[in-house]
Amino acid sequence: MAEIINLKQARKDRARRERETEADANRRRFGRTRAEKKADKDADERARKLHQDRLLEGGQLEPDKD
Repeated sequence: MAEIINLKQARKDRARRERETEADANRRRFGRTRAEKKADKDADERARKLHQDRLLEGGQLEPDKD
C-alpha cells in the first residue's frame, strides 16, 4: 500500500530544501574572511602573471620547456 502524502507540505519541504542549498552557496561565496579573499586574489594574480610571462610578442603562448 502506498504512503499518503500531503502535496502542499511536500511543496513546502522542497522549497525549504532549495532555499537551504542557496543559503549554503551564499555562505560559501560571501562568508569568507579577509585572509581567504586575499589568498584567492594573490593566487589569481600569480596565475595571470605566469600566463603573461609565457606570452610571446605575437600574443601566442610559448611551448613548455620541461
